[in-house]
Amino acid sequence: MRLKDKVSIITGAGRGIGQATALKFAQEGAKVVVCDLTEASIADTVRLCERAGAPTLGVVANVTDMASLREMVSATLDQWGRIDCLVNNAGIVADAQLKNMTEEHFDRVIEVNLKGVFNCTKAVVGPMLEQQSGVILNASSIVGLYGNFGQTNYAAAKFGVIGMVKTWARELGRRGIRANAVCPGFISTSILATIPEKVIKALEDKVPMGRLGKPEDVANTFAFLASDEAQYINGAVIEVSGGLVI
Repeated sequence: MRLKDKVSIITGAGRGIGQATALKFAQEGAKVVVCDLTEASIADTVRLCERAGAPTLGVVANVTDMASLREMVSATLDQWGRIDCLVNNAGIVADAQLKNMTEEHFDRVIEVNLKGVFNCTKAVVGPMLEQQSGVILNASSIVGLYGNFGQTNYAAAKFGVIGMVKTWARELGRRGIRANAVCPGFISTSILATIPEKVIKALEDKVPMGRLGKPEDVANTFAFLASDEAQYINGAVIEVSGGLVI
């Protein structure tokens, strides 16, 4: 078990990549904090983690609300006394071409996908500094590296997330805290449920491996980066895209 007893907070853990990551961490022996917006959204993930034998804490928190994040951190410390890993996974989309994108669409995505990452990391960095150890993992995207049609707001946020990782790696590395980013490509989650089959087929054809990614592909990468096996990986940006951009 690569993550035995490591106290790990996963945001946006109610479904998709976040849920797969929480379950993977549970299977690897972590103590898992499942964080999402509502009790209903975290219930299934909590059950899956407990079924895997992991001590699990479900916490309702909003990454745009510092008060709820402070409560999340307090609940975690009250339960287990430390925080070993934060996976900043929560995110939203509000796609539109630049000419049609509203300020509200832009601001909302930046607030959740960029400032939310800052907020969560700010909330946990104190305990990590005190214990002189920790891992901060940010979910970026290949869109943050290469851009994408209709995603000005999302690309800006995900590129910014990479910039924060690079900065935190420099600031915190000597204090025993590592920071890294994972950039998924096209991943088969509920977000794709409304996309026509022919469009999905076109996406698959773009990937050298001939398929979309699975949430588990990203979760496995997060688990490796959270483990001691990755103890000299700091400030890295790792694509999990099946070679999409080759």
